[in-house]
Amino acid sequence: MTIKKRVELSTYCWIISALSTALMCGVFVYALKRPDNEWAVCILGVAIALLFLFTLCYMPLSISVDKESLNINRPLKIKSIQLSEITDVRMCAPTMGTIRICGSGGWFGWYGWFSEKDLGKYFAYYGKASDCFLVTLKNGKKYMLGSKDAPEMVTKL
Repeated sequence: MTIKKRVELSTYCWIISALSTALMCGVFVYALKRPDNEWAVCILGVAIALLFLFTLCYMPLSISVDKESLNINRPLKIKSIQLSEITDVRMCAPTMGTIRICGSGGWFGWYGWFSEKDLGKYFAYYGKASDCFLVTLKNGKKYMLGSKDAPEMVTKL
């Protein structure tokens, strides 16, 4: 039996995503209107395209579990974790002491490498801190995941 739950973005994520996107588009339009700056427009356009590509590669859309794996469904690729590799799953919200090592802290969700004093280093894929659960693998890697009805997902795993 497959279970699939959507990743819901917090209000903070929606605001940060909308403002950041509007700002980038505004700067790009402003640069287009300025005379004699073709190189600046090209560099800015490539930088914005790379940011959106990075987002499409990592932004979590949903979390699903089937007979063999836990899947983090992203726009361009699915990240699969074999159930046989999972040693522990528990409800666990990130704290205010979280340090972002490399990733997004709200632009279309939280994704990337983070670290906390109590948990250590982990890779995150979530939209709301209140919907999070921690998955620990046999090799010690940790994933902070979030989805609607997280307790049901933890029970399933």
